[in-house]
Order: sequence, then structure tokens, then C-alpha cells
Amino acid sequence: MPKYDINYYIPRLRKMIGCKTVSHKDSFTPDEFMKLREVMKELFPEVHKKAELKIFSDDCWLYKIEGKDPSRNFMLMSHHDVVEAGDGWTYPPFDCEEHDGKLWGRGIFDTKTSLFAEFQAIEELLSDGFTPACNLYIASSHNEERFGDGIPAVTEYFKNENISFEVIVDEGGAITEPPVDGVKAGKCAMIGIHEKGRHTFTCTATTKSIYQDITKAKNKNPVEKMTDFINAVQGSDIFIRRLNEQVRDMFTFISPHLGFPLNAVFSNLRIFAPVIKKVMPRLNPQAEGLLGTTCTFTKIEGSSAEKKCTATAYLQSVSAEDFKKDAEAFQKIAESYGITVELVSEEYHEPADINTDGFRYTKKCIEEIFPDCPAVPFILPSGGTDIRHLRAVCPCTLRFAPLKVSNKQLGLVHMPDENLDTACISDAVRFYKHFVKNYR
Repeated sequence: MPKYDINYYIPRLRKMIGCKTVSHKDSFTPDEFMKLREVMKELFPEVHKKAELKIFSDDCWLYKIEGKDPSRNFMLMSHHDVVEAGDGWTYPPFDCEEHDGKLWGRGIFDTKTSLFAEFQAIEELLSDGFTPACNLYIASSHNEERFGDGIPAVTEYFKNENISFEVIVDEGGAITEPPVDGVKAGKCAMIGIHEKGRHTFTCTATTKSIYQDITKAKNKNPVEKMTDFINAVQGSDIFIRRLNEQVRDMFTFISPHLGFPLNAVFSNLRIFAPVIKKVMPRLNPQAEGLLGTTCTFTKIEGSSAEKKCTATAYLQSVSAEDFKKDAEAFQKIAESYGITVELVSEEYHEPADINTDGFRYTKKCIEEIFPDCPAVPFILPSGGTDIRHLRAVCPCTLRFAPLKVSNKQLGLVHMPDENLDTACISDAVRFYKHFVKNYR
């Protein structure tokens, strides 16, 4: 009977899930995080013997295992913090119980199983005397769920030390149900190559705000002016809509796995792009957001008595170039309603370059370990993964966890009853082991 099997893996993963590493927005409570550190040392002694470990911020880990060629680097990532468990669980959220062929617990998918699989794969390799072809890094942050400072601090370290990477693989994608109907395979290995930028604006209306068309402004108080503005933005088509390069890549990669006529449509994007653009919003609820900038208004405050009304506008962009024009259009429509607009914060990171050896190698590994699951690049409709920061030091930043999940299981991330099929664990270890062992 082999030493490394699912019966060996589950108790080890259970120890990691049992550490209640819940991250909080404005505070850090170290006890459970330090407990997890000790668990990692216990479970993976070879990694801790042979790797150099640096800690950033309160508990962001960076392990380095020196390779045969110390001038080159690649990295695996995850994060070890989780969101609050909350109420409504069928089974205790931190006990990692097994029922109906599934493991149940907070963090089982997001993302302690992939973290476990990364460390377990490397532990097994090191135990056999393996040395990677070049420097292998493993990073895991303690505050990814809170858009925290862990990986940004690591990124600054890399910049200061002139350390760059050929490929980095983080969580963010998985082996899921296909993004469009008609795919012959039951699931696709979805590789996140981009995530939408985030731009926050404060919009203000006052009693002094003046419409450009004064006939619209008669007897309007600030709340009414803001309402008119919001309705105008949401009811208009002011943002650019097109099939961006990353969306085209998704359709190009998936087209060979579609039956007729969809394979003909998606393999001839130059001809069918206008049609696809119209039908994309019907493919799934998030598809429309892949066509360009979206705008959501939140935190609307004020009253006619205060003579002022403010609203926060949250714009998410796919393309930096398009967003520049979209922001100008947004500003112009705001001015027409007498609304002042101030940019409060913005964050945009370039997409991964799929024309790299790193992407081609990752795709090859996926297809070798999961031959029935075509590898397909995609854009995360709503991002926030730690790897976005590392685009500054790596051209090929990929979001993929080798875990097979249903859409129902995806919907339980950050919700009660987060669960994962037990069979996923061995496959995940096998993928990372293959990826690291064969990297050249």
C-alpha cells in the first residue's frame, strides 16, 4: 500500500483546517496563525529543513528553495487566512469532517487545500533528494481576504532585490463547469490571466450643482440630482463594449472542444465578434462584465436638509486604455448633471502574457494531469487575488488551483458549508509534484 494516498493526506489537511486563521480588517490576532506555523513545521519537516523562510508584515510567508540554476526563479502561491465561518453550517466549520465523499470546512477550497497540496508535493520531492531546476519560491499571505499588506510587502522586497520570475501560479481559477454550453468535456481547467481593475470615485451634488440643461434642474434638491445622475449612468451605454484580447483568447482556446456550429463561431472571431458581443450577457450572469467597464453605486448619503448628497461609484475595468476613455465619458455625464467627481483610489494590473514559456508549460502540465479537462484562459470578473501585485515582477502570473469543483461548490466560497470532493486532494498533490519536478 503506498504511503502517500488519500488516507495519509486527509488527517494532515485536517490539522491545517483546524487552525482558525480568520483575518480581520483592522487587527491581527496571532494565536491561530502561530498555531498554523507550528503545524506546517510538523507536517513538512523537509521543506523547513531545506528552505529559507522570511516573514513579511504580521504573518506573510515566503519560502525559498535554492535550485540548480540560482539565476532563475518560479513560484507557487496561496493564502492561509480565511473569512469568518458564521452560522448555518451542517458540520462544524473547523473540524474538516468527511461526509458523502466530501470534506467540509472553512478554507477547504479557499485556499488551504491548494496550500496543503503545494507543500505536500514539495515535501515528497525533497524527501526523495530532489533539487529544483532553478529557485523555487512558495508564498502565502495572512490577509489576502482583506486586500492586505502581506504580498504587497513581498513584492516590494522582490523589486528591491531585483528578483523576477518566469511564472507564478496562485489560486483564483479551478477545474470547473465550462463557461459556455456545448463543451464536450465535462469540466474546463480555467486559468485566470487577468482580473478587472478597481477605481473608486466620490460623486457630490449640492444645492449649487447646476445642470447643463437647466430645464431638467427645475426645483431639484441634491438627492434628486444625484438620483437623476445615477439613473442616467445606469440607463446609458457610455462605456466601451468589445471583445478584449483576453476574452478572445478564452474563446480561441475553448473552440476546439465545442461541437458544430459553436466551434465554427468561436474559431472565427473576426467574423462573429459582433454577434458574440450581443449574446455574451446571456451566457452567464458575469459575462457582460467581461466586455468592458462596469459601474456600481454604493454608500449614497445626504438629504435635502443637508443641501448635499454624496455617492460612491465603483468602476471595474478590463482595459487600461478603454478605461481612460470610459472615465472621461463618466466625468462628462456627471458634469451634465452638475455632479462633481473625485477619484479616491485606483488599482490596475496588466494581464498575464500567455505567449510565454511559463504559460505554455502550465497548460501542458494541466493537460497531462487532467487530460479530459481543456485548459482555458479567462478574466476574473471580480478579482482581489494576491498575485495581481506580482505582475510587476513576473510576465506570467496565473490564477489556477488544480481542484475539481461544481458551480454549487464555487457558490459556497465564503458561505456556510464550504466543501470539496475528497478525491480532489490527491490530484492536486499530483499536479504540483509534476509541475515542480519537470520544470526546466
